[in-house]
Amino acid sequence: MTQPIQHPQDPNLDHLCSALRDNAPRWSRVSDWPLESLQLCGRFGVFRWFVSSAQGGYGWSDREQTEGYLRLAEADLVTTFVITQYMGAIRRIAGSTNPHAAEAWLERLMNGDSFATVGISHLTTSRRHLSQPVLKAVRVDEGYQLSGMSPWVTGGTHADLLVGGATLDDGRQILAAVPRESRGIDAKPGAELVALSSSCTDQVMFEDVHVSDAMILGGPIENVLQSGIGARTGGLQTSTLAVGLSMAAAKFLSAEAEKRQDLLEPSAQLMDEVKILRDTLLAACSGEVSCDASEIRGQANRLVLRSTQAALMAAKGAGFVDGHPAGRWCQQALFFLVWSCPQPISHAHLCELTNIPLSLDLGPTS
Repeated sequence: MTQPIQHPQDPNLDHLCSALRDNAPRWSRVSDWPLESLQLCGRFGVFRWFVSSAQGGYGWSDREQTEGYLRLAEADLVTTFVITQYMGAIRRIAGSTNPHAAEAWLERLMNGDSFATVGISHLTTSRRHLSQPVLKAVRVDEGYQLSGMSPWVTGGTHADLLVGGATLDDGRQILAAVPRESRGIDAKPGAELVALSSSCTDQVMFEDVHVSDAMILGGPIENVLQSGIGARTGGLQTSTLAVGLSMAAAKFLSAEAEKRQDLLEPSAQLMDEVKILRDTLLAACSGEVSCDASEIRGQANRLVLRSTQAALMAAKGAGFVDGHPAGRWCQQALFFLVWSCPQPISHAHLCELTNIPLSLDLGPTS
C-alpha cells in the first residue's frame, strides 16, 4: 500500500525517487508521455504538497516544496518538469478568488485523476514583442471567446484542463481554466526537442472557444500574472530543477571516483559546489537571505552545464552511447539555456561563451 509523502524527510520519498529514477530512461520521445510516473506521484500524494491544508493539501512551505522538487528533479527531470506545469495550473486554480473552478476540479487534480497544465508564456517572455496578442479574448454573453494559440504548453494533448492567459483589445488580460474538451481547441501532440520531448510541449490552438465566467481565474486586468493568483515568488523554480539535475551528475561523478583515483579531487570540488548552491537556494526560499533570483539562475545554468559535461567525460565513450544517463543529462542541461531564461542572463551566457567582457548594465530581470 503506497503511503503519501507527508514531509521532505519522509522515507517514502526515497521509494518514490527510486522508482522515478528507474523509469527515467523510458521518457525519450513525444510518444513516451510519462503517465506511469505521474500516476505514481499521485499515489504518493505529491500533488498535494503545493496546496494549503484548508483546501485539502499538505500545505508544504516554499522551502519544503523546493526540497521536494530537488529530489524529484535529481531522479527524473522530465516528469518533474511536467509536474511544475501541472502544479502551476493547480496553484492558480487554488489561489483564485473565483471558487467555481476549484470546486469543480481541484480535488481530482490533487488526486492525480485529472491532469492540468498552463499556457501563459506568451504573457511573459515569449512572443510579447509581437504587435498583436497571439491569444485574444473577446467579451461575450456570460463569458469570453478565445481565438489564437498558446505557443509553449506542456502536455496539452494529455490535459483535461488548460489554465491559460488571453488578452483583450484594450490590453487587459484574463486567466482562465478551460476544459480541453471544449469545442474549438486543438492541442498539438508535442514537438521533438533536443531534450524533454516526452513532456509533449507544443502549441494549443483556440478557434472561437467559449469560456464561462465561472472558469475565469483572474482579470480582466493589466498584467494578470502579476496579480498574485497562485504565483510563486522569487522565480527560483527553474533554478531548482537545474540544481537537482546537477546533483544527479555530481553523484554519478562521485560513484566513478570510487573506482578512479584521478576523479577524486574533481568529484569532491563539484559536489561541494552543488551543495553550496543547493543551500543558497533553500535559504532564499526560506527568506533567510536576500534573494537575487537572477544571480541564482545564472549560477544554476553554469553549474548544470559543467556538472553534466563532467559526468559525460567521466563516463567516456559509454556516456556517448544513446541511453546512458550522462548523455541524457547533457542534453537536458541545454533546456535551461532557453526555458524561461531572462534576456539579461542569456546575454551574459553568450558573452561568456564568446569571450566578450560583460560590462553593460543589464538592468532587472523578469
